[in-house]
Amino acid sequence: MTIKADCLHFKGHIPCKPHKQHGYHCADCPVYEKVSKRILIIKLGAIGDVIRTTPLIIKFRKEYPGCKITWLTWTPDILPTSKIDEVLKWDHNALMYVQHSQWDIAINLDKEKEAGALLQVVDAKVKFGFVLKDNEIQPYNELAVHKFMTGMFDDVSKANTKSYLREIFEICGYTHQGEPYLMDTHDDKGYTWNLPTDKKIIGLNTGCGGRWTTRLWSIDKWVELVGILKKQHPDAHILLLGGEAEDARNKEIQQRSGAAYLGYFSLYEFINLVNHCHLVITQVTMGMHITLALGKRIVLMNNIFNPHEFDLFGKGEIVAPDKDCKCFYRGSCVDGTSCMEQLPAQKIAQAVTRHF
Repeated sequence: MTIKADCLHFKGHIPCKPHKQHGYHCADCPVYEKVSKRILIIKLGAIGDVIRTTPLIIKFRKEYPGCKITWLTWTPDILPTSKIDEVLKWDHNALMYVQHSQWDIAINLDKEKEAGALLQVVDAKVKFGFVLKDNEIQPYNELAVHKFMTGMFDDVSKANTKSYLREIFEICGYTHQGEPYLMDTHDDKGYTWNLPTDKKIIGLNTGCGGRWTTRLWSIDKWVELVGILKKQHPDAHILLLGGEAEDARNKEIQQRSGAAYLGYFSLYEFINLVNHCHLVITQVTMGMHITLALGKRIVLMNNIFNPHEFDLFGKGEIVAPDKDCKCFYRGSCVDGTSCMEQLPAQKIAQAVTRHF
């Protein structure tokens, strides 16, 4: 019996979709499609960085029609499985498979040593990104030097004018031409929300995670902002967003401001909830990346990161404190009080009005 393992539809361990749907066999299958390139992407984490690497999928599909893309990550749940042929969670089984396969292109965009070690040993005709050499992570070739240096030296990072997307496309030898993030909306999951259908929704993503707490905006500021937004946009629905870590602060903001708060949810539910928003106000967090991936309008609050790093795709603007930030990529403030407290709520509200 003829087997065509080089077909895009081939599974091996289970029947392929054309066989299940139409009963086709490999020997005379009318939808046989030969794999043009086998591409391995190693992008482990964090979730936000995984999301903002997905535009590469669009580029590879355009450059290599019929390619098969395999993605290895710590967080497979965030990736759109409808757009990627194989999504693998980093574990022993996945590593066995990846290391004993042949790839046309292999890319590692992480600086974790285990990711660099994998790129070093994987069997690929062409490699890009970062590799383990002399027991340390280093750029595989000249294409990765710029991104490597911005991660090594603060002065180089501060002077950088390239977005993250431009940098990772250049690592692979390409130019970013506006390719968007990819994400499933999870509308097919049947989630229902107690939200008005006749109002635009402004989402307030109030947290910033535990690593870079210099970004945190106080509860008082959020309460003030809600009051201003209610006056300036009386027909809008103000919705508080966040995870379990933000639950207590969101409940207090809800109590003091009257903004809506539905609670915290699973990742898929959170994505689907954000998809109901017209505009989201957020720090540089996973919520920011989800907002951009869903194509929503955004007002981005930023103090400690290089603003050139972020591509908002023309959907909003970055708003910074009135006080210059001294804490570039620092988790705690050198002055003891974060400059975020010098970001007026009115300044955020004005940005909302420009994009709402």
